[in-house]
Amino acid sequence: MFEVLSEKLGGVFGKLSSKGRLSERDIDEALREVRLALLEADVNFKVVRDFIAKVRERSLGAEVMESLTPAQQVVKIVNEELIAILGGDPSHLVPASHPPTMVMLVGLQGSGKTTTAAKLALHLKSLGYRPLLVAADLRRPAAIEQLVVLGKQHDIPVYREDVSSKPVSICAHAMKRARELAATWVIADTGGRLHIDEAMMEEMAAMKRELKPSEVLLVVDAMTGQDAVRAAEEFHAKAGLTGLILTKMDGDAHGGAALSIKSVTGVPIKFIGTGEKVDAFETFHPDRLASRILGMGDMLTLIERAEKTLDEERTRELERKLRHATLDLEDFLWQLQQMQKMGPLSQLVEMIPGLSSIARRAPQAVDEKKLKQTEAIILSMTPEERRNPDIIDGSRRRRIAQGSGTTPQDVNQLLNQLRQTRKLVKQMASARGRKLWPMLH
Repeated sequence: MFEVLSEKLGGVFGKLSSKGRLSERDIDEALREVRLALLEADVNFKVVRDFIAKVRERSLGAEVMESLTPAQQVVKIVNEELIAILGGDPSHLVPASHPPTMVMLVGLQGSGKTTTAAKLALHLKSLGYRPLLVAADLRRPAAIEQLVVLGKQHDIPVYREDVSSKPVSICAHAMKRARELAATWVIADTGGRLHIDEAMMEEMAAMKRELKPSEVLLVVDAMTGQDAVRAAEEFHAKAGLTGLILTKMDGDAHGGAALSIKSVTGVPIKFIGTGEKVDAFETFHPDRLASRILGMGDMLTLIERAEKTLDEERTRELERKLRHATLDLEDFLWQLQQMQKMGPLSQLVEMIPGLSSIARRAPQAVDEKKLKQTEAIILSMTPEERRNPDIIDGSRRRRIAQGSGTTPQDVNQLLNQLRQTRKLVKQMASARGRKLWPMLH
């Protein structure tokens, strides 16, 4: 989402770093470019104005002007001020003093509210809680069925009633059912509209008065830019929001909503949706997003994703094979599949410091299609061929190519890649052995 903004900011800071000592004019020219980049990214004008003023004031202070590395100090200040407008520290859900805790999800149709309800429930379940989903969106009958299907897929109970029922009574009955099930969190998917109207706001306000939920979370589509900010302002004025969930953060919009919404509304972003899958959902960390915008990566999120995805025993086995240089194509396939579970390759690249800028300069290096092709080639092999690629002769190559929709040259390329990897690992292992040999004698 922030690719263009990251590229422009990277260019600005690159120019600054080439200057050594900075003058007031250098800083003003750089901040003018930063201001334009933020406005082009659809960040709210007042937010940009205040942000630039704070960065300028700090950049002209002693910490920069007397520094040995002034350009780095400016980047540090920009990073800190970005974190501030994004909300500072992460904002977490507040549980009720006596469970179950009710969470009301509100928002416009098309924001991804129903899917987000399931995502939030799965997130809470992964933390060891017992969630109950409530199908209280009676304006879109398909939403009820969608929630039921998502609940079954992830073994999360869903409370539903007939469409003739009232949303308030459905949620009240759901709280009673939650106590019977010993559920700790109740997540209500409430009715949306195509646009904000008085009837919708009154219904939502009435539900809040009756149910007294601990959390009222607005689900907004990050792709809608300043429309998302305006919607958040109106919902907050009528319902008193406790938090926001930004969906479609994996989209290709400018990202202005994410950078504006906390400053404009005062409501913290609590979660972000990073993909279509139900597990593509993260707690919002302002410092991590600021780091990614500035091209510094986000290793913590990458590690968290890896921990959730990777099988410890299988990883240890892979480590053993690496030490003995006995990798085979079964291992290649497993690595590919684990990487795909962690999210799109373009997202993963953004999280590795320094790699996002390289990927922008050489997009062919981040080629999802190439990974799919490699997977297809390996899946077209027999288990014996995957474990012992040396048996793959000309006729087998032609068969594998035909089965995977590729060419024998593509198959050859993959086999060569495996041989080179084995050779490299072997050299590293023997070099490590030579260093250890004198220490052991």
